[in-house]
Amino acid sequence: MLDDFLIRAALAGLGTALAAGLLGCFVVWRRMAYFGDATAHAAILGVAVSLGFQVSVLTGVALVALGMALAIHWLTGRNHAMDATLGVLAHGALALGLVAVALIPGARINLDAYLFGDVLTVTRADLAVIWGGATVVCAVLWLHWSALLTATLNPDLAYAAGIDPRREQLILTLLLAAVVAVSIKVVGALLITALLIIPAAAARPFARTPEGMAAMATGIGAFAALAGLRLSLWLDTPVGPSIVCVAAGVFALATIGGQLRTIGR
Repeated sequence: MLDDFLIRAALAGLGTALAAGLLGCFVVWRRMAYFGDATAHAAILGVAVSLGFQVSVLTGVALVALGMALAIHWLTGRNHAMDATLGVLAHGALALGLVAVALIPGARINLDAYLFGDVLTVTRADLAVIWGGATVVCAVLWLHWSALLTATLNPDLAYAAGIDPRREQLILTLLLAAVVAVSIKVVGALLITALLIIPAAAARPFARTPEGMAAMATGIGAFAALAGLRLSLWLDTPVGPSIVCVAAGVFALATIGGQLRTIGR
């Protein structure tokens, strides 16, 4: 079954949607969109590192994304203008990565595949990495769900309960780096933040509990992945942007539906 490239693409999209949907809820709750952008844009610098040192792209992207996540965590709460700092880190890392790739002698690489994703070329090894990463993200969130939720909703209550909000923040940033590393082939460095934020934002108006929102966000992400793949085949468009377009369409419908529910009351 895995010899069919469409099956592999669909499984890759579902694995990414699973991890991104769950983690995206915390990104929305904590307003970490800029964190996601900075970490994702650093992935292109990771591609350059992998080419320069002749290591696998996954290794280079993972190391640079991890370094960016740790740098962001260290800067948080140190009286920096975080929005400006994160903007500089995000776009600086992206520009530096593009320049570095261009300067590597003999490098022949299709950067579009890393900027916007190329899920149709996913291999069995890529599937193992994507689903392995999704499993790790799900396991960590399962074990730390209560602590992460408490630290997110009320840091003072977290301190009173013996929970260190800074530690939970570090866990989230490390998970974010992991999701960026394993999903770069699905939606690309420029669009992974959209897959984190849009399903969670679409689920938010209809969810009554945090767990319900996480489940709905995962379902929306899975639908967007499968429908986006089908849309790209039908219209002959790039898969990554097509997935994000479907997710954005679901968000638009959810927003309209939420407004109609409010008016109906």
